[in-house]
Amino acid sequence: MFRRFALFLTLLAVAGCAAKGPAQPVPQASRIPAAPPRGEPGQYINMAATGLTAAFGRPAFVRKDGATEMWRYDGTACRAFFFLYGAPLAVRHVETLPHGAQNAADMACLTALRNAPPKTS
Repeated sequence: MFRRFALFLTLLAVAGCAAKGPAQPVPQASRIPAAPPRGEPGQYINMAATGLTAAFGRPAFVRKDGATEMWRYDGTACRAFFFLYGAPLAVRHVETLPHGAQNAADMACLTALRNAPPKTS
């Protein structure tokens, strides 16, 4: 009887070790944020730097990275960013904050900035 009881306890211990623990949660893959919408406002792409200055005036900020320049224009409700490169410098990409509904650039913002009186500071 004692042998059967010892065998039962041994089998019970082995079965307890073989039992599976709680399932590990599967890590969720993090999602990459959506890219900004494609599409460039046609009237500004390939515009020379002189044309951009004639249309919008002097930018509020200019950043130079090698042969590339970013010109920022500030409005009351939005900002426009023009990315210029090449020789001679020309607009290659335009974005606004906030973005447009279908494009990276909101045409209403660009129109408002273009029609705004020049800033004097």
